[in-house]
Amino acid sequence: MNVADAAETQVLIVGAGPTGLALGVDLARRGVDALVLEAAGQLFPGSRGKGFQPRTMEVFDDLGVLDAIHAVGGPYPIGMIWKDGERVGEHHMFEPAEPSEDSPYNRSWMVPQWRTQEVLADRLAELGGEVAFHHEVVGVTQDAAGVTAHLSSGRTIRARYLVAADGGRSAVRRALGIGMTGEDVDPNPTLVADVRISGLDRDNWHVFPPREGAGFLAVCPLAGTEDFQVMARFEEGATVDTSPDGVRKTVAERSHIAAEDVTEVRWASDFRPRAALADRFRAGRVFIAGDAAHVHSPAGGQGLNTSIQDAYNLGWKLDAVLKASAPAALLDSYEEERRPIAADMLNLSTAVHRGEVRRGRATRQLGIGYRDSSLTVETRGTVGEDAVRAGDRAPDGRVDGVRLFDAFRGPHWTLLALGVEAPGSGVGAAVRVVQGGPHGAYGTGLFLVRPDGYVGWASDTPEGLDAYLGRFGLGA
Repeated sequence: MNVADAAETQVLIVGAGPTGLALGVDLARRGVDALVLEAAGQLFPGSRGKGFQPRTMEVFDDLGVLDAIHAVGGPYPIGMIWKDGERVGEHHMFEPAEPSEDSPYNRSWMVPQWRTQEVLADRLAELGGEVAFHHEVVGVTQDAAGVTAHLSSGRTIRARYLVAADGGRSAVRRALGIGMTGEDVDPNPTLVADVRISGLDRDNWHVFPPREGAGFLAVCPLAGTEDFQVMARFEEGATVDTSPDGVRKTVAERSHIAAEDVTEVRWASDFRPRAALADRFRAGRVFIAGDAAHVHSPAGGQGLNTSIQDAYNLGWKLDAVLKASAPAALLDSYEEERRPIAADMLNLSTAVHRGEVRRGRATRQLGIGYRDSSLTVETRGTVGEDAVRAGDRAPDGRVDGVRLFDAFRGPHWTLLALGVEAPGSGVGAAVRVVQGGPHGAYGTGLFLVRPDGYVGWASDTPEGLDAYLGRFGLGA
């Protein structure tokens, strides 16, 4: 059945940006019937979000798109500062970080947003899903059994659950009456554009500091393409000309690049950096995710990454409830876990924008966790200061020749038995068991890793494991 003709589905995803597509991929690989609707006639054409943090690369590993993301992107180039047409110095935007056994993707990776969406859409199609374009959701109604989405065409689509991933101006969020609380991070408008430029090397991120009569300009080669991304900051109250001639004029006025050297303007937009957080991430059977739930300054590359991880957190929970194995109350943990994380990432984005924090350990998002979640159980008496605890991200590594990320990959749970014996029964087919000796990052104990790569339960003995698995409808 073509998605455009569907009248009913289990999960309706509104918005085919990275958030909606990532959720669609996660649900499709789990066998959940899900539709992805997009109001526009095509995937978003610009580079707005372009950087992936190490934690998101781990998510991509699990979703089966890591190789494709690596193939179409590249590392961030070193910044080159220009003055009066001369190179005057380098600027290292990120604190150095090298891959390690427990963090194999420990550097930021650049992929323009339009290319990321193509990769995710291709993966969705590979799994049997697709995107229905020209389907604008203008309202939603709910009852005890499900959600009805009302389309601008007059049609309706019925679903058990609906996820609004329709951006910062989310029509679904507004229809639900969910407000957003925030602030203007910077009153100065910013131009962002994807362009082609002749005669400019692609080895550096070119930075042109403000000078008398001209504001800040940065020109970044977009990895895996022939394009550059232009970013230009304007004075408060200025009108930003996003026309091709306007973009060329801005580049020429602020750099040594001639207007005619900007041979093509492929996409252009303007924005005012803002930080805003939705008052709720859930209203009944409707969830909001990505930019619909939190709007960031682009500084530090936190918004896109936080958004994809919203989808990753929600996907396995929807699957568990829809298969009637877990109680519906499990879905309450989406807002419980993700809204505080989004608030922290908003504060981090704002601090990076204002120059208070450098892009480094915090922005890699490997330290994000859910220690305070109601889903987290830690029963060990003694835990080393640097050892993994319940609620933490489960690091990579090797246990008796088994790579942990290979063991985690897929929609299942994973039980690590490190230096202790795994229970002989009660685990069930939905849990993969990895037995081995003590591990440097984890130490000794039993670690039950959730489908989204976080330790849910940790203990020295199997006592309590059956009860914990039972909360999710798992076990023998």
